[in-house]
Amino acid sequence: MAERRARARLDQPREPRRLVPRIDADAFGRFSENIARFLGTGRFLAYQTITVTIWIILNLVALRLRWDPYPFILLNLVFSTQAAYAAPLILLAQNRQADRDRITIEEDRQRAQAAKADTEYLARELAALRIAIGELATRDFLRSELNRLVEDSDRRPS
Repeated sequence: MAERRARARLDQPREPRRLVPRIDADAFGRFSENIARFLGTGRFLAYQTITVTIWIILNLVALRLRWDPYPFILLNLVFSTQAAYAAPLILLAQNRQADRDRITIEEDRQRAQAAKADTEYLARELAALRIAIGELATRDFLRSELNRLVEDSDRRPS
């Protein structure tokens, strides 16, 4: 009896059943960035140019291999499908880049604030040192005072 599967308690809500698998948003974002990066390369442009050229030549010249005659409707459908998937992937990649840029800008702003605070602190300390040095008796001032005292003591009758 103890081996039977434990029944759910009525006082606790049951976890909902997931019919749709969970998709990791970060993994999908990385995937979309990789696709968007590849779509922006010369390699992709070369592959696509070669594929389209072969497609058109085979459908114009090879009579037996024609699968998409002259108006190239199937090729148009392939381009439309590619655009339908590429545009959202590129936008998703741009959104992720904007999020990274926003974080970088915030970190830069915090660093700039810290640097400004450090600079202001050092400026205040430097000003305090200048004031303190200005109040110290300099060597020339001490000599002149000692000379004046010596002259005063020489003038007094003993």
